[in-house]
Amino acid sequence: MAITDPRTAGKTKPGQLVEMSWDPITRIVGNLGVYTKIDFANRRVAECHATSSMFRGYSVFMKGKDPRDAGFITSRICGICGDNHTTCSVYAQNMAYGIKNPPLAEWILNLGEAAEYMFDHTIFQDNLVFVDYCEAMVKDTNPAVLRRARETPAPGADVHGYRTIGDIMAAFNPFEGEVYKESLRISRVTREMFCLMEGRHVHPSTVYPGGVGTVPNPSVFTDYLSRLMQVVDFFKKSVAMNDDVFDFFYEALPGYEEVGRRRVMLGCWGSFQDPAVVDYRYESMEAWGRAMYVTPGIVVDGRLLTTDLVDINLGIRILLGSSYYDDWTASEKFVDRDPLGNPVDMRHPWNQTTMPAPQKRDFDDKYSWVMSPRWFDKASGQHLALDTGGGAFARLYTTALANLVDTPYVKATGSSVQINLPRGTELPETTLEWRIPRWSNALERNRARAYFVAYSAAMALYFVEEAMKLVSAGDTKVFEPFEVPDEAIGCGFHEAVRGVLSHHLVIREGKIANYHPYPPTPWNGSPRDSYGTPGPYEDAVQDMPIFEENGQDDFRGVDIMRAVRSFDPCLPCGVHMYLGKGKTLEKMHSPMFGASHG
Repeated sequence: MAITDPRTAGKTKPGQLVEMSWDPITRIVGNLGVYTKIDFANRRVAECHATSSMFRGYSVFMKGKDPRDAGFITSRICGICGDNHTTCSVYAQNMAYGIKNPPLAEWILNLGEAAEYMFDHTIFQDNLVFVDYCEAMVKDTNPAVLRRARETPAPGADVHGYRTIGDIMAAFNPFEGEVYKESLRISRVTREMFCLMEGRHVHPSTVYPGGVGTVPNPSVFTDYLSRLMQVVDFFKKSVAMNDDVFDFFYEALPGYEEVGRRRVMLGCWGSFQDPAVVDYRYESMEAWGRAMYVTPGIVVDGRLLTTDLVDINLGIRILLGSSYYDDWTASEKFVDRDPLGNPVDMRHPWNQTTMPAPQKRDFDDKYSWVMSPRWFDKASGQHLALDTGGGAFARLYTTALANLVDTPYVKATGSSVQINLPRGTELPETTLEWRIPRWSNALERNRARAYFVAYSAAMALYFVEEAMKLVSAGDTKVFEPFEVPDEAIGCGFHEAVRGVLSHHLVIREGKIANYHPYPPTPWNGSPRDSYGTPGPYEDAVQDMPIFEENGQDDFRGVDIMRAVRSFDPCLPCGVHMYLGKGKTLEKMHSPMFGASHG
């Protein structure tokens, strides 16, 4: 909902700030708002606050539940990536119960999660994010750029088949464009792949602590593989189209690297377990974390600080500051030391007590239901406002720098990730290479998403091959029985589609005493913390330049939307407009444009 403050509308002077807001901006439940002060004279965003107006309370009502229900309950946190929550919950429970999944169950989980990455990234990138770069949107906000795009040859035309950049933009027009419609079909196929492995999308019915309920018939894996081979060519084309369009924006709009740019401070908690290494014991978490096929890590200013999940875990701090909660530091401490004897901070998720304190929104005080997760860097003494780069960017960045992943289909090099996709129905075998870019900005977060879809497809080929080896050898065990202990702690680390995901569990008397899931959006969408540090959305938008050609009266805020959506908050919803003196416009527009853009 774009709003112009009537106190400033119509009387802007050079350097004067105009308050504008978009609320709701994204997510299917429409609970994300971005409030800005814009200096139209100097074409810059002077100030930004990100808010969330909804309290969920999962950490409150999980208490007292049977821990075996945690995966089924927490999947309902999100209607988009519920399976990521189930998987992460299973990881945490496995640790608490002292069990590990049979190898085939791990390959099945990896295949399901790979399909989820392919599904979700594709539908978000092509049907939601790329609407901000399609012909209809660019025509409305930057007509001079569209004219240039129609005259600029597309370097990847021999791969994707579109002659000019303008042709690519037209192919992404909502409901009409060829790529827009084809990506919907691809999303259907990848959802089918997911359901073959995890039973139901998006709330899995066959994923449990100790393994899976999937029946490992050979046909399950061949059905998955046949669908995978249907979509690999689309992923090759997608990478080429994304490269062409984003490189064009750098050329057509000098300085566009500043849109959504922030300091490189990335977190990735790792994904795709190696069955030969993972045992879910906290004592060996450093080793099995580094064996993941997406390497966990924290990157600051291009330097990899750690790949140790124990370090990552102990550094997590949940700060308040601008959040609608009372402090819990005087409450019960659930975990004093981890299983290795390391002290656990009171602001760690194991020790958090959620104490909601609803109140009026005040940008000088409390203004969001999102807390402020931070990572404490012992070397600098700073609480770092890490972001996930929308998930894909951080995963590729940490994996590239760590230089640990080495499979026939995906290989880290220390400065890049090489991805090998097989011959499809149209295109030959193809090697793609994602290289660490100069910036952490909107374009690079979006670019990484297309590459990680290809990464997931390539790894899925490897997972299918490994699973079929076990089935061919007669090893079809997919579940390990277990007992729930009276007292235990556990933590699960995974990557939701849009980034870091952790579940922290405390069991007492056989029931959940404390449970805190932390998905990526609290990290990315956090408000200013108790040290005054802005959250990543706020930081990426604040002080960024505006390139939209429209003036104040018909301002769309497309550059701001591109910056925020690059983090993949979730699905964009309609934008409603409110202008001056309380007059609500009857005409409402959707950022999707629809079939009426022409």
